[in-house]
Amino acid sequence: MRVNRREFLRKSICAALGGAGLYSALGNLRLIGAAAAAQRPTGFSDYKALVCVFMYGGNDSFNTIVPMSGQDLTDYLGARSDLAITSGLHALTPTAGPGNYGLHPGLTEIASLFNSGKAAVVANVGSLLYPITQQEYEDGTVPTPSQLFSHDDQTNQWQTSRPDDPNANGWGGRIADLLHTANTGAVPMSITLSGQNRFQRGAVVNQFSVDSWGASCAATGDPDCGPFQVTTMSYLGDGPESWLINWDDSNVVANDVAAYNALIASGTQAHVLERAYADAATHTIANSTLINGALGGTTLTTTFPDTDIGNQLAAVAMLIKVRAALGMSRQIYFVAVGNYDTHGTQLTDQNDNLTQLSQGIDAFYRETLAQGIANNVTTFTASDFGRSLAVNGDGTDHGWGGHHFVVGGAVNGKRIYGTMPSLKADNNPDDTGYGQIIPTTAVDQYAATLASWFGVDASSVNDIFPNIGRFASSNLGFMT
Repeated sequence: MRVNRREFLRKSICAALGGAGLYSALGNLRLIGAAAAAQRPTGFSDYKALVCVFMYGGNDSFNTIVPMSGQDLTDYLGARSDLAITSGLHALTPTAGPGNYGLHPGLTEIASLFNSGKAAVVANVGSLLYPITQQEYEDGTVPTPSQLFSHDDQTNQWQTSRPDDPNANGWGGRIADLLHTANTGAVPMSITLSGQNRFQRGAVVNQFSVDSWGASCAATGDPDCGPFQVTTMSYLGDGPESWLINWDDSNVVANDVAAYNALIASGTQAHVLERAYADAATHTIANSTLINGALGGTTLTTTFPDTDIGNQLAAVAMLIKVRAALGMSRQIYFVAVGNYDTHGTQLTDQNDNLTQLSQGIDAFYRETLAQGIANNVTTFTASDFGRSLAVNGDGTDHGWGGHHFVVGGAVNGKRIYGTMPSLKADNNPDDTGYGQIIPTTAVDQYAATLASWFGVDASSVNDIFPNIGRFASSNLGFMT
């Protein structure tokens, strides 16, 4: 078995820790971080940001991107019955890939971004251990991810790209671990607007959580806006812990502030967990001060929709706008919305969801244009899984493969990448047997393409995505 230098180093460190009886999370992370430091870049001459928009619950891809003519349309109507969308679709005019598809009526803005070359579709993406055919799936001759069609498991597998390791850190976190020293500021590279997530969990870099209300309110120039509310997340032992510090001295008695500061003063705690909490709280307050200071007086050009996704993306836009003050050359953001688990009332619920998604992403793209950094910021969608092609009345069940959007000035847009599956209700060569479509593009490939654009070199792509060599390509070509 071939083992590369990084893998050898990682295994050697873990073995040493285990042999010495020191296999603690804190010690392991510090040693791995020190050993890997020499391999990290020290700077970039440009700025880039990745923005993950996660649709919790499993978005129904087959009503998101719908065939508009030919046999595909006949198959779709036969499979979808009363759930089929037959009017109001926004026709796509791709320069490559299948040309007979339209987007859901709620995706007006994303359709426009696609047809203007600023967005692409990546078809039938899902969590995979190996490429797999229907026959191989039925025969059980090729391994598949564990607990297929489970929300929690498939969410973790999407966010880690490691279906073979349920304890793996996120692929966004692994990228941040590699590249974070390229930033000169103290604020973490990974910032979440939607609480803790596996995608940004790293061995070295902690995800930093920001309450979107502070930024979205400040974006309007409202003088009554309060300070940014922030949390920090640290990986200790078997799970993440989070702390919330709402730090506004005008609303806190001075003596209480002094007492709290005394409690978290460095090195004064007897227990290691108390010291870890104090350290996290101290960093939270420091980063909150930095962010609030940088944001002072900053407003946005674009009006964002007053929705959950709109407010989160407004907050991201505010933070990107003050990137220079924060010393950032690379940033990874996570925003998320729920309500995509549409077992019932799908036509109504998905229309609301996709309308808000489209308007929020469009406003965010227009703001990056206004800031002159549209080519430096890439937004991409992700979800637990696609939903079943088969219907259960007025909804759909948990599926596997699904279609996704990538938006930004650096996207090779106006194209559908990958292979669109068959939509036959019967004798479907892409079906597991229960209406769940087998992915033809791996999460690894989708993620590795984004990582390469972000600045991860080819050797490190293989380290971050150790299973990527099992698939035909590590770069799908949808980024310039």
